[in-house]
Amino acid sequence: MTSYAAAGVDIEAGDRAVELMKSRVARSRRPEVVDDASGFAGLFDVSALLRFKRPLLATSTDGVGTKVMLAQALGKHDTIGIDLVGMVVDDLVVCGAEPLFMTDYIACGKVVPERIADIVGGVAEGCRLAGCALVGGETAEHPGAMGPDEYDLAGAGTGVVEASELLGPERVRPGDVVLGLASSGVHSNGYSLVRHVLRTAGLALEASLPELDRTLGEELLEPTRIYSLGCLGLTRAVEVHAFAHITGGGLAANLARSLPGSVDAVLDRSSWTPQPIFEVIAGYGGVAQEEMDRTFNLGVGMCAIVPQDAVEAALNTLREHDQHAWVLGEIVPGAGEARFKA
Repeated sequence: MTSYAAAGVDIEAGDRAVELMKSRVARSRRPEVVDDASGFAGLFDVSALLRFKRPLLATSTDGVGTKVMLAQALGKHDTIGIDLVGMVVDDLVVCGAEPLFMTDYIACGKVVPERIADIVGGVAEGCRLAGCALVGGETAEHPGAMGPDEYDLAGAGTGVVEASELLGPERVRPGDVVLGLASSGVHSNGYSLVRHVLRTAGLALEASLPELDRTLGEELLEPTRIYSLGCLGLTRAVEVHAFAHITGGGLAANLARSLPGSVDAVLDRSSWTPQPIFEVIAGYGGVAQEEMDRTFNLGVGMCAIVPQDAVEAALNTLREHDQHAWVLGEIVPGAGEARFKA
């Protein structure tokens, strides 16, 4: 007799994965989360939004790209979920929204309960770091479509912001200051280029390079920094005009999205030093500066645009949230571009 198991789908393994991840998911719980006995849906008590005069819901969805291939190659699966959360919640916080909850989706060739629990555990840890709840998700086994050790993950998040406190380009004006918030490394963008460099340069993930103080693989798997709590703390402490999450496309392109058409952001490249991993990618791969600029964050994971008189308080607030930040540039009259000083 044929069966689902004979087709490659192990229902019992999926059930065990759910049991293994429960305690980790519980660490991300918020008071507004309501249990659904059936387990089919995640419930969130929106009466918490009554404190808002005009609440706007914000939503974002993303994945982690081909960084999952490095996690699979190294057999380390407990941090890739943090990357997922960072990519989602820090898009939400750009408009000033507080992340409330997330759901995740994992597709895999074979459900290995311990591996799935590690992945979801990372998502839950990321949610804890972001101050939001992981309220649900789905794991799908796709034998034949994916190899037994392959998986991919994606997620969606929901946040809320008071309409009168919505951040964005219309608040930015000449004389404002651009603050750079340090990244933890490559984050989750540009890994197709990273893997191309590894192949062409003959670099192994286990390699120890003089530029790095740990193996290349460990450096490349460093989780994406999550900025949401620090950024929200900043909005409560000082006047903030805009944020920009520096992801695919690089610093200038992402920052330009948060500018009106009447100003430019002029950035000082000498104000910070990118982490050594970017030197490794550029040097071993022969990647030109222009290509590095439009592919990677180069050490700047988030930008905040604040008035000149708020700079000192802003930097102090970010420091209190364990976030290294500095004056990256200034806002001047222009045409909506972000550029580096000549």
